[in-house]
Amino acid sequence: MTQILLGLAFSFAVGAACRWFDIPSPAPPKIVGALLVVAMTVGFLAADWLLAGG
Repeated sequence: MTQILLGLAFSFAVGAACRWFDIPSPAPPKIVGALLVVAMTVGFLAADWLLAGG
């Protein structure tokens, strides 16, 4: 649970820093692209959980 919270905090910090310093965001600008990133992350975590004997 701590890793998830740290990951979320880090991702928000990177997003905020990109906006603050006017750097192009490393995330896709469209909702479909963002959902693709979420789907790939969930798939990765699900496969990791299943392979670990979940």
